[in-house]
Amino acid sequence: MAKVGLLAGVGKLPVEFLRAAQSEGYEVVVIAVIPDTEPELKAEADSFYEINVAKIDKIFKTLHKEGITEVTMLGKVTKEILFKGLVMPDLRTIKLLTKLRNRKDDTIMLTIVEELAKEGIQVVDQTVYMKPLMPKAGVLTKAKPSKEQMADILFGFDVAKQMGGLDIGQTVVVKDMAVMAIEAIEGTDACIKRGGALGRGNAVVVKTAKPRQDVRFDVPAVGLTTIQSMLDSDCKILAMEAERTIFVEQAEVIKLANEKGLIICAVDGPEEE
Repeated sequence: MAKVGLLAGVGKLPVEFLRAAQSEGYEVVVIAVIPDTEPELKAEADSFYEINVAKIDKIFKTLHKEGITEVTMLGKVTKEILFKGLVMPDLRTIKLLTKLRNRKDDTIMLTIVEELAKEGIQVVDQTVYMKPLMPKAGVLTKAKPSKEQMADILFGFDVAKQMGGLDIGQTVVVKDMAVMAIEAIEGTDACIKRGGALGRGNAVVVKTAKPRQDVRFDVPAVGLTTIQSMLDSDCKILAMEAERTIFVEQAEVIKLANEKGLIICAVDGPEEE
């Protein structure tokens, strides 16, 4: 049986990948690189390890021991880890960090991809098994956006694309054609809560892929925690980029959104050159 490795962070996305890959006949070796990954990973993986992201050499040796030549990286591993300080990093991790010219998302991830390539391990497209979870353009809830709300969605889409092009973040919160919050190091959920608080009701959350998104890492995703953050901060609309955003826990999210009167839609963006 063919094997694939999964370097997992927090959230449901790694679980979705695990199940999809197993349904295709793959044996999945999971390495949880931070604490608090979903318990389903340990319960359902063919092999499961907990190795902190600061132990890169041990991660690579484990992949070799398992005979892994292809991996995917899914789940949240926030950049805050790099700024707060890694706990007892090994020598290889220290060397990798010293090579970084900056600590932007893509810079960090590309450096890891390069290190894996040196070990003969290829990082594969995150979306290979996720296409059914990437909605086409349209409104997914009972409630639909008004003309004014649609204007906010398109405005937020443009801003999010510009921020993604600068490798700052993929999420923005807008209201009345004004930017309430832009995702930075704090992550999507904190951005939503901050923007919703500033918007004081009915704010619009927009999430897009980066221009020329590298599908090996950092593909945008939304799920129950996204909706809960919106409810906590009284945001009204979630707009995601159609066919380029992974939408996990769809049935639960749409049910909750309909109960609370939220709007969820997928929006087409301009074609990239």
